[in-house]
Amino acid sequence: MKKLFAIVAMLGLFTFGTTQSVLAQDAQATAAGEQTEQVDSLAADSTATDSTAVAAEETPAPAPVEEAEPESFHKTLKTKYIEGDAGFMSLVAIAMIIGLAFCIERIIYLSLAQVNTKKLMESIAKALEAKDVEKAKTICRNTAGPVASICYQGLMRIDEGIDVVEKSVVSYGSVQAMNLEKGCSWITLFIAMAPSLGFLGTVIGMVMAFDDIQRAGDISPTVVAGGMKVALITTIYGIIVALILQVFYNYVLGKIEAITADMEDSSIVLLDLLTKYNAKK
Repeated sequence: MKKLFAIVAMLGLFTFGTTQSVLAQDAQATAAGEQTEQVDSLAADSTATDSTAVAAEETPAPAPVEEAEPESFHKTLKTKYIEGDAGFMSLVAIAMIIGLAFCIERIIYLSLAQVNTKKLMESIAKALEAKDVEKAKTICRNTAGPVASICYQGLMRIDEGIDVVEKSVVSYGSVQAMNLEKGCSWITLFIAMAPSLGFLGTVIGMVMAFDDIQRAGDISPTVVAGGMKVALITTIYGIIVALILQVFYNYVLGKIEAITADMEDSSIVLLDLLTKYNAKK
């Protein structure tokens, strides 16, 4: 019995020691595994941090958004002209060109017709005081403009009496006034035609819009927009052309009125000078 007990005790001690060693080994292995997992997690975190930093470095910064520059008035006008209907826009442009041609021609003619009437009449007065009618006629011939022409016509009939001179001056003055207004009727015609062509384009554009609606069977804005846009653009350009021509026409009328006033004043002064000349004879 004692031997059996001793053997069992020895086996128990051996088993306990073995168990303790196994447990110790398991604890060591567990601790080592935990340390390995911590190292792996730290390595993974470090790798993720590095990759994030590299990705942040490699990702290009967003390019700054450039603001679109507003189009100039000239460019906008040209664009809208192209968007309008070619036929009616061309007619409006032709009306503007021809109307401006008449305006420029009248401005040049009237500018050449304007002279210093005060200086002209003083020269004629000095010649008549010296009783040199031929010199006065020469002064009128060498001076451009309707005022000098009227004075020349009066001096041509100086020996026929004041009444004849007055009638001649009045008649020739009417002729010169008509010459000043020559071409103005064409300017007024194109002033009236330009917006009329624009309105005609508007009506045709609206008819085109209704045709599109009829074909599409829908009254959506996209169907109507094309024809209405053409219609409105032609109207706008027709009104712009009319306004431009009207400004030039008013300027021409102002110059005509100024020259006509000079003609009337010079006629009165000439009659007075001829009356004094005949009284001294």
